[in-house]
Amino acid sequence: MINPSSFSLKIKGKLFDLNSTKVMGIINATPDSFYNNSRKVYVDDAVLQAETMLNEGASILDIGGYSSRPGADHVKEEEELNRVLPIIEAIKNKFPNSIISIDTFRSNVAKNATYFGADIINDISGGNLDDKMFNTVKELNIPYIMMHMRGTPQTMKSLTDYPKGVTFEVMKYFAEKSQEFLSDGTADIIIDPGFGFAKTIEQNYELLQNLHLFKELNLPILVGVSRKSMITKKLGITSSEALNGTSVLNTLAILKGAHILRVHDVKPAVECVKLIQ
Repeated sequence: MINPSSFSLKIKGKLFDLNSTKVMGIINATPDSFYNNSRKVYVDDAVLQAETMLNEGASILDIGGYSSRPGADHVKEEEELNRVLPIIEAIKNKFPNSIISIDTFRSNVAKNATYFGADIINDISGGNLDDKMFNTVKELNIPYIMMHMRGTPQTMKSLTDYPKGVTFEVMKYFAEKSQEFLSDGTADIIIDPGFGFAKTIEQNYELLQNLHLFKELNLPILVGVSRKSMITKKLGITSSEALNGTSVLNTLAILKGAHILRVHDVKPAVECVKLIQ
């Protein structure tokens, strides 16, 4: 196995090691996420899904209340809070040792989610959609997943021009952003190249092929390709048929140094990690 570089995250006074690839299970508290089976708008359903994912080997549960699929409807902040906070609270009450990330680009949602038990902030915008996000993360001093995206979920499909090449420009983005973020030494950063966010299918595959180059940034890497259009459009299938393709690309990501796989299907991803390891 090509082992990822050794990293650990500080989560509530304890170290969470990334010496082997970890699996993050997706729980969408949304009615319109692109993959139907990930939608868990009712608290009981979300808790049941969390239990299944934890039993299957998920190390992190990612809770989101704002669909980031291309062209998704805009959701008001109050609605996003109403969707995610009861689910986070219920999961933490039943599984107090579980590690939860809040998938949001809003600093106020992130802050409130941590009060209800979230341990990590997962921001698709890398702080670009809320200028208070970086200060909020530093104040909370919890790990921060910084994704690369251009524009918003409503506009990103038209923002795929990378004159110097997508790999170079995404790496430059992280080099500059992480330098800004880490200047005072607080919090841990995980980088996410943002597969499917302001990238063409070809650009997604270029990024995946060059994933090993991102290790030069000396930061843990998260990969989220689960059931995405880079699989479905390439193979001419639907997202419900994309598990095999997801496993293939997750395997490649592990071999190229991914520290975290963000997935809809935990058990197959955990099996990929175990077999390669």
